[in-house]
Amino acid sequence: MLLVTPYPRLVSPLLATKSTHESSLITRRVGASYYSSSSGSSYPWLFLRPNRRVNGFKLKSATVPGDVESGSLVKGLKLGGMFGVWYLLNIYYNIFNKQVLRVYPYPATVTAFQLGCGTLMITIMWLLKLHPRPKVSPSQFPAIAQLAAAHTLGNLLTNVSLGRVNVSFTHTIKAMEPFFTVLFSVLLLGEWPSLWIVCSLLPIVAGVSLASFTEASFNWIGFCSAMASNVTNQSRNVLSKKFMIEKEALDNINLFSIITIISFVLLVPVAILIDGFKFTPSQLQLATSQGLTAKEFCIMSLLAGVCLHSYQQVSYMILEMVSPVTHSVGNCVKRVVVIGSSILFFKTPVSPLNSIGTATALAGVYLYTRAKRIKPNLNSKS
Repeated sequence: MLLVTPYPRLVSPLLATKSTHESSLITRRVGASYYSSSSGSSYPWLFLRPNRRVNGFKLKSATVPGDVESGSLVKGLKLGGMFGVWYLLNIYYNIFNKQVLRVYPYPATVTAFQLGCGTLMITIMWLLKLHPRPKVSPSQFPAIAQLAAAHTLGNLLTNVSLGRVNVSFTHTIKAMEPFFTVLFSVLLLGEWPSLWIVCSLLPIVAGVSLASFTEASFNWIGFCSAMASNVTNQSRNVLSKKFMIEKEALDNINLFSIITIISFVLLVPVAILIDGFKFTPSQLQLATSQGLTAKEFCIMSLLAGVCLHSYQQVSYMILEMVSPVTHSVGNCVKRVVVIGSSILFFKTPVSPLNSIGTATALAGVYLYTRAKRIKPNLNSKS
């Protein structure tokens, strides 16, 4: 179906105001008027070749509704598959990582190794041209360095917490992320939250508090590390938002890739300083004497590093396809999936009060994502 529009650069309003049947009738009438023009010449090829311009008129092909529906279905299936991969990689990362940290209590070394795996994967991605390599200007380095420092601390502190307490408890504490997002948005961006957002933070704080008081594996180092990882991760996210607003900003995937590489370079000397050089045969033998064979330990360490980088990469890819609010809802569901799967896999004992606290915190996170959808009504000034 073809339409004649007298304005070359504007889409015909017939597409927005007429039904498909009416549009076809109008098209035939307009076409007939062209065939019987006063000049006596006709253009039979005019309606056979779309996007041609004659006498200031441009012809456009109308969109077939079936094609739009088919494209939306494919996009929805692709997005659903990516969310499933995101959750699955999270589950496997937390399971493999916890098993490694149980027998190898050196979180700095483990984190550096995982970031090294990510650096290797990024290098392969750029060499195979799976994603275009970034062009970084010297003026961007200070901001990227700040993001990399926060990213390094966030991953390190999370592993410190996972090595001390249950996986479910670490992720319950990390449900406090919205609280720190709001806090740093006010301090760094000057964005004040609405009343609905502030109210949604109350069940989050109450739920995390109740879960902490009733947690069987409670440990102050694990608790404080998880809480500190919230601070560093959310400051990184807010700074990333501030950086992406600037001109010549990098895309999400390349920004994350550069941050990962810098984090690896920063953490290697810190890990050697804190833990010492722990990749010795005696240390590996000590680790494998606590329930894992050397082969299992190496495979789990490698898979944890691959899963960590992969799920973060998929997260950034999803963020490019959906709105931040939709991504936050998906992150809330991810938290539920990770907590539930870790409780089942590690057979973590959970008391009723602890369950209520965890559920309250997660419900608060969901309310927070819903509150972010509510836009404040701005009264027009006369």
